[in-house]
Amino acid sequence: MSIHIGAKPGDIAETVLLPGDPLRAKYVAETFLDDAVCYNQVRGMLGYTGTWKGKRVSVQGTGMGIPSHLIYVHELLADYGVKRVIRVGSCGSLQPDINLNDIVIAMSASTDSNVNRLRFGGADFAPCADYQLFSRACAVAQEKAIPFRAGNILSTDVFYGDDPDGWKLWARFGVLAVEMETNGLYTEAARAGAQALCILTVSDSLVTHANLSSEERELTFGSMMEIALELAR
Repeated sequence: MSIHIGAKPGDIAETVLLPGDPLRAKYVAETFLDDAVCYNQVRGMLGYTGTWKGKRVSVQGTGMGIPSHLIYVHELLADYGVKRVIRVGSCGSLQPDINLNDIVIAMSASTDSNVNRLRFGGADFAPCADYQLFSRACAVAQEKAIPFRAGNILSTDVFYGDDPDGWKLWARFGVLAVEMETNGLYTEAARAGAQALCILTVSDSLVTHANLSSEERELTFGSMMEIALELAR
């Protein structure tokens, strides 16, 4: 048992899927996993372990933002022997040709956060996905004829920014989408020598202002799960 995860040794699989929303973790466990058992309810941040096609898989909510996300990723890697962490979440499109429900696979994650600069003494660390997971995810998407985009995303610390056009600078440099966790995920996995990948479904567009409802965000995203679960095998 760690500080924020109430699991016992052996309760958590070597591969963990990481949605931000704990209710999405519950939905994933009940919808996709067989014989799922809840191993964590501390602070309402639900975690489950079950099987998918005979392979043990866990799913753990992490909350929103790099600081919250890092608490759970650190404890999973340091205290429970987890080897693969795969973020499955939502994002906002920054490009006009990336639409609602499209899949984005994050090759790397830029950020406006100072978390890594604190860690690296003011220097910039460029966190990226594990190549094996990344290349396999792209191959699975192609095999299943799931359209996707792969490239750089933005992990921001600020959901409600003061500059409504601030995202346009990132878009001009080819950043595909914005979310709030992946830069921290890739850095923590690199520190621990673990594999990490982020697979996202577009829930809103900063270009068109279209968006999915909170219920749609919680209960959809089947294509993203198809890819992530294949990686767990």
